[in-house]
Amino acid sequence: MTVYDDVLDGRFRDRVKLDNQSGSLTITNITTEHAGEYVVSTSQPRMITFDLIVYEAGKSVSVTEGDSVVLESGVTEISENGILWEIEKERSLKSGLIVAYKGNLRISRDRLKMDNQTGTLTITNITTEQAGLYILQLTKQAKAFRVSVYARLPVPDISSNSSNCSSSPYCSLLCSVVNVRHATLSWYRENSLLSRITASDLSISLSLHLEVEHQDKNSYSCVINNPIRNQTQHLDISRLCRTCSGAEHCCGATEAVIRLVLSALVGVATVILLVYDIISRRAEQDRAHIHTSGVYITL
Repeated sequence: MTVYDDVLDGRFRDRVKLDNQSGSLTITNITTEHAGEYVVSTSQPRMITFDLIVYEAGKSVSVTEGDSVVLESGVTEISENGILWEIEKERSLKSGLIVAYKGNLRISRDRLKMDNQTGTLTITNITTEQAGLYILQLTKQAKAFRVSVYARLPVPDISSNSSNCSSSPYCSLLCSVVNVRHATLSWYRENSLLSRITASDLSISLSLHLEVEHQDKNSYSCVINNPIRNQTQHLDISRLCRTCSGAEHCCGATEAVIRLVLSALVGVATVILLVYDIISRRAEQDRAHIHTSGVYITL
């Protein structure tokens, strides 16, 4: 087998490799100049044809759900052969292609608009379902645009495990967000990262714990972010973390009731003992008075 890599102005020079056993052809460092129809001829009376399409890399676009996206064709006027927009998702070409020809505009979705002259495509109010690879087919050119759409991020919520005061020198905190994906939740002290957890492509809830001292004067913040957006909630230690002072105690409702009942019982017992002591003292004094008066009654 022989490889002629100097054909077509030498565009295949030092790029083509042929497997002598299987006949497979490998083209390295491929460019749009190598696009076209490739035909394999064998000794058998049949031919195998490959239609090779090489996409020129368009810009990658990352937006938030609800935004508008503009994919510029890069041409000033559509040729007579028109253009073709295709949406490729999950490595398979979906049905319902967006096709437009000069003088005969046809759009498959209400939120899609295409410029009649240039073919530039605009997607309004985009959703995460419309993320994917958008392919523009021109007469002698093909471009691929990667569109990534991220859901809007909620503001993180910071809560304390204790609703009242705490006798511990440390305060336990929880930062949480619900229904997020492709996002990372982090705790920061000043500008230093303390901890982090990341959501996958599934919509889930995230939470991160943090313990700080009640007297800590550093600035803490909880941040949820994706590649294009972030939401921050700053920690107010004085509001969420309080130490008990004086007679104030950190206790639940049940413990408070128990303490109140015990205090009442102790108070009642004290009163009973005091009354009993007073009565006993008076009885003893009466007996002593009778004994010293010397009054006897003889029957």
